Amino acid sequence: MKFCSLYSGSTGNSLFVQGKETKILVDAGVSAKKVTEALESIGEDINEINAVIVTHEHIDHIKSIGTLTKKYNIPIYANLGTWNGIENEKSVIKIENKNYFKIGEEFEIGDLKIKPFATSHDAMDSCGFSIENDDKKISIATDLGEMTNEVMTNLKESKFVLLESNYEPEVLRFCSYPYSVKSRIAGIRGHLSNSEAGKTISELIKYGLENVMLGHLSKESNFPELAQKTVLNELMQKGIKEKDINLKIASRVEPSQVVNM
Repeated sequence: MKFCSLYSGSTGNSLFVQGKETKILVDAGVSAKKVTEALESIGEDINEINAVIVTHEHIDHIKSIGTLTKKYNIPIYANLGTWNGIENEKSVIKIENKNYFKIGEEFEIGDLKIKPFATSHDAMDSCGFSIENDDKKISIATDLGEMTNEVMTNLKESKFVLLESNYEPEVLRFCSYPYSVKSRIAGIRGHLSNSEAGKTISELIKYGLENVMLGHLSKESNFPELAQKTVLNELMQKGIKEKDINLKIASRVEPSQVVNM
């Protein structure tokens, strides 16, 4: 399998996943131009994308799904709640390119087996995904107000996880956001903090996790170096050494390194 974070953050999200025969995007929350250029930068062609699967209806995850499906005839997959929450884009999506999945029920796109799981976020029916190809499993979990048992169960036995590490509590406290936004971010339907990401990773290492990419970092209430340091400190407290896990940071503005598994 192959993974690349094209963009990850509150300014827009789009991820690339490839199996032996199938190529998909998880979300398309930046312009279609940015998506195609990011794919080109890693040697991929938008015309070879088999589908876009959607986590939830917030604009930083769906911005260009209408353009991509109209211009390149790409099928879009989302659950009913998310489709109901999408307003401007769904009118331009052909009925034959609208596909539905149910949280908790596995579905297939080509040779990829995809399991959506519920996440705690202030959206209609937000979800993360575990994706399998042959005996390899990767998972994507962002926009998490809390790490629930359901999410943890679905992340276990993944070789790679893109995990939210959105904010540092003290930086959030003193940043320029209004109080209502700060409360939302730190609430159980908001986002996951650096320390919670670290605790999650320390648990998943027990179940075979080898590679982690911290994603959806806030521009206002986090820094890549701080996120990495906080996560590593959490791991050290559990007796886990830095060499025991391959830890990367997903950028808001450019594609990550391609992860091959």
